[in-house]
Amino acid sequence: MRAVTVRPGKAESLAVSEVPDPRPGPGELAVDGLALGICGTDREILAGDYGWAPPGRDHLVLGHESLGRIREAPEDSGFRRGDLVAGVVRRPDPVPCGACAHGQFDMCRNGRYTERGIKEADGYGSTSWTVEADYAVRLDPGLERNGVLMEPASVVAKAWDQIERVGRRAWFEPETVLVTGAGPIGLLAALLGRQRGLDVHVLDRVTGGPKPRLVADLGATYHHGGLDELGRELRPDIVVEATGAPPVVLGAMTVTGPYGLVCLTGVSSPGRRLPVDAGGLNREVVLENDALIGSVNANLGHFRLAADALAKADPEWLSRLISRRVPLERAEEAFQPRDDDVKVVLDLTAV
Repeated sequence: MRAVTVRPGKAESLAVSEVPDPRPGPGELAVDGLALGICGTDREILAGDYGWAPPGRDHLVLGHESLGRIREAPEDSGFRRGDLVAGVVRRPDPVPCGACAHGQFDMCRNGRYTERGIKEADGYGSTSWTVEADYAVRLDPGLERNGVLMEPASVVAKAWDQIERVGRRAWFEPETVLVTGAGPIGLLAALLGRQRGLDVHVLDRVTGGPKPRLVADLGATYHHGGLDELGRELRPDIVVEATGAPPVVLGAMTVTGPYGLVCLTGVSSPGRRLPVDAGGLNREVVLENDALIGSVNANLGHFRLAADALAKADPEWLSRLISRRVPLERAEEAFQPRDDDVKVVLDLTAV
């Protein structure tokens, strides 16, 4: 079969390679790959900054944003031939830690987890793949074109789950949410906010391209001014930070209303130092009973929440999040960003 491979730790090692066909083990599904989403983590692996090959190997099949169609399924698996599925990314550590033992492997305490396409396990970037039935999630049949958004939607579903869990520490009826960043995570966060009936505002730098219209068509409001000014105007109950830009991260902590909740989903690059009034920041957070949480990855429950959210979304709107579909044979093009990109997808059927 054909697969997108890299040599972790070696920059620019991307290749479309012939690799052995996978053989499903007991309890595993055999899946024909349909599409693969590309994200910043994949680009970090391609740059040689991140990623681990499976033990005893020097190469890794890339890809953790999966979409496939089942070719073969065990009779007692709960799946059947023809089902659309996505594969969960993370697997619990073998010890396991307490969180992994309770199915919360997204919160692994000892770091011994593995991740498909990232850490010590081949990913979903191939024309055929296998996945344990216990780590597969069925998608609505109408998501054949857009179900590749499942993994980023699962990250957002987890973020909203965490927001609501923390919010319930006291009376919590939020009305206004501010999302900083209009990439795939930010736009999907806005989608899930609107599905909750919230007044959603999205802040991004760009003034043109597809993002302002995508936000408007959700019934949300798009902004491209300064965060401080917008924060004073909105005083949002919730901020979902999806840029990872250090000035925006810090700003997000200061713009909420009382009992505000800030969820950080963007991953920052280290090394940039900013002057911070730590005393003033602490005073504001404490005196207003604010909460700051970080959220990354997702467990099986979050994938199921994401499947439900995508099934309820407007298919035409979801399709507009996918700005480019690149054939597998031209995989390198998918990693070359363009100004109007939102989500880039590899078409695993166009070889």
